[in-house]
Amino acid sequence: MVNTPTKSLERHPLIDYIQRLERGEALLQDSPQNVTEVVGILKSYGVVLDAYSRNLIYTSQHQFLVLFPFFKYFNGDVSPSRLVKHWWHDRINFEYAEYCMKAMFWHGGGALDEYLDTPEFRQRAKQAIQARWQGNPFLLTLNKIFPEFLPEQVRVMAYYSALGQFWRVMSDIFIELSDRYDHGEIQHIPQVVQHILDGLVADASRPITYQVEIRGQTYPIIPPEVGLTFLMDTAVPYVEAVFFRGTPFPGTISYNAQAYQIPGDQASFTYGALYADPLPVGGSGIPPTLLMQDMRHYLPDYLHQIYQTTQRQEDDLLVQICATFQKSMFCVTTAAITGLAPHPLNTTDPAEKAANREYLVGWMNRFITSRVEAINR
Repeated sequence: MVNTPTKSLERHPLIDYIQRLERGEALLQDSPQNVTEVVGILKSYGVVLDAYSRNLIYTSQHQFLVLFPFFKYFNGDVSPSRLVKHWWHDRINFEYAEYCMKAMFWHGGGALDEYLDTPEFRQRAKQAIQARWQGNPFLLTLNKIFPEFLPEQVRVMAYYSALGQFWRVMSDIFIELSDRYDHGEIQHIPQVVQHILDGLVADASRPITYQVEIRGQTYPIIPPEVGLTFLMDTAVPYVEAVFFRGTPFPGTISYNAQAYQIPGDQASFTYGALYADPLPVGGSGIPPTLLMQDMRHYLPDYLHQIYQTTQRQEDDLLVQICATFQKSMFCVTTAAITGLAPHPLNTTDPAEKAANREYLVGWMNRFITSRVEAINR
């Protein structure tokens, strides 16, 4: 016999959002302006992710075990003009891509994280390290003295590649969403969510692999037989690491252990995109500022016009971009929640509905301190 929802569930502070998801709606309420904002910011984000993806993959393949990669942001195109633009900061902020990669690497989770601790990985990394430093007795000796140093760098390179492959798919999904909006096919927030969900499902089993070429020979670091896939081994850990947990922003919180401002348990971290206050954007040491700076260059005109009508117009443009981006990330999260649900969320079967309720309550418990209500005001 299936239990009906208890009073405690009915008193859940986010019960409205549980019911909203069960009706096929999204965490973000449906309105014409929200649709315009979300599609517009995801178009800009898609362009930026394309650049991020290309650089991460380039770094993993062509900067493999380069201990001082001074030119890793140049994608192999080093010239005086590029150097001037780089020094003048007239460029994409690839540092933000590395921030997300490091968050995934640090928080771990999923089959990729597990594989990088296996003997199989260590053997493949060892072969690549020996090939990379062949004829360099200093570094080979250093590797024997500190046997964990270079394998750890290979693990980092694996995350460079995996995140680059993940963002490659997401960039295409967001650009296609914008094209469909321009053609009048996307008019409501649930349609935005369904488009993202369809894209995630279509590439769910896409293999995540990684190999490097050293002196004309290919060394597989993550070969196909490991069985890593796009959805469960990159998308899900990314949502956990970047949307939910994140890392504390320097300058906004004390890293002093005696101050107890940072939880001792990584699972308790709530510094991700779904929790971040948009107001500090623009401050020193705030990584999302780099992303907002990148996206501001690719805003579609219709989104720019919305920002122009606000009280401060462009005086707080980065804050407005961050608030809009947060709306879009709740749409992406809705797609992830819907896709990972044990049963279709609109099911009428009592047993399936009860299982879904338990599943959704788990999510909503994590959203209590998020900005889900703030974005819907």
